[in-house]
Amino acid sequence: MSGGQGGRLRVEWTPGSDLLTGICFCGARRQADDPVEIWRWLLAHHEHRSTSE
Repeated sequence: MSGGQGGRLRVEWTPGSDLLTGICFCGARRQADDPVEIWRWLLAHHEHRSTSE
């Protein structure tokens, strides 16, 4: 899925677990076991800093 400003949003699954990592095109990351939570965070993430929140 494409993010704003021409970037990409990604969700990666950690094999052997229920853990998902959402990665914004700005480099910010968030981990959760709920895919809805990850996608809500990615779609609402708007500050696009290169640090994790």
